[in-house]
Amino acid sequence: MSFHPIDQATARLNRSELAVPGSQPEMFEKAAKSDADVIFLDLEDAVAPDEKEQARKNIIKGLNEIDWGTKSMSIRINGLDTHYMYRDVVDVVEQAGERLDLIMIPKVGTAADVYAIDMMVTQIEDAKGFKKRIGFEHIIETALGMQNVNEIAAASKRNESLHFGVADYAASMRARTTVIGGVNEHYSVLTDPAEDGSREVHWGDMWHSAIANMVVAARANGLRPIDGPFGDFSDPAGYKAAAFRAAVLGCEGKWAIHPSQLALANEVMSPSDAEVTKANRIIEAMAAAEAAGKGAVSLDGRLIDYASIRQAENLVEKAKQIAAG
Repeated sequence: MSFHPIDQATARLNRSELAVPGSQPEMFEKAAKSDADVIFLDLEDAVAPDEKEQARKNIIKGLNEIDWGTKSMSIRINGLDTHYMYRDVVDVVEQAGERLDLIMIPKVGTAADVYAIDMMVTQIEDAKGFKKRIGFEHIIETALGMQNVNEIAAASKRNESLHFGVADYAASMRARTTVIGGVNEHYSVLTDPAEDGSREVHWGDMWHSAIANMVVAARANGLRPIDGPFGDFSDPAGYKAAAFRAAVLGCEGKWAIHPSQLALANEVMSPSDAEVTKANRIIEAMAAAEAAGKGAVSLDGRLIDYASIRQAENLVEKAKQIAAG
């Protein structure tokens, strides 16, 4: 390992993150009873301009009066390029900050954006005498944000997670797609002709590089990488496929824009019993090898070493976190 230590963000179960519009308070109680690990009450894209003020009031009332249990609670504020943002931060944090765990900042483009919100939140917390510090979730959803993702990830001690905002990212990149988080038939590879002249088409994941870049920035700074929305909530198989791709790349959670997606996210982002059993066997085998003075050992016909232990320990720790949650 490098001599440079990586401080880990606040440990928080984040397999599923449910989006709830602040303009629809009738949905709050149901969300509170859901299986979501994190809930973000939205003041941005899901709220029309003439409903912003009322949505703030709804969120403040909901945070203060509804029993959210042990769920982590977040608000998605409006962007720094709008005149709604400052009032989102001031009103909600001043009036409901003690039940707020996170602030989700959309369309983060530079480290200075993070600094600006950090300064505001710090002053409010100090003025109100809050003991708990609110964490930050950053949505990487523009070309500028992706260009500066490493600086954004390191911009504040409040940072907890990076999220991939696929829809606005596609618009920022002028990508030729109008779906949210799905695949595109034109992002594919055509094989050379077979002897009979036939050819096969293999679809690819057009978001692979972007998510991978975000995951690197998150992990290098001790943050949680979270995959964003999948727009077609009538396609559970497509959602699970997208979630599995993100999980394989290192993401530990995914958004749910519809309650039906919560169980899918929790399933995909949780290690299976078989995976945990195998991980424990790896840890036990390496402990026996170490006692025998060996640095590697064979298990089920495969070589395992100290890197295998670190992979296994990650799975076991996640299982313990889920059990405790």
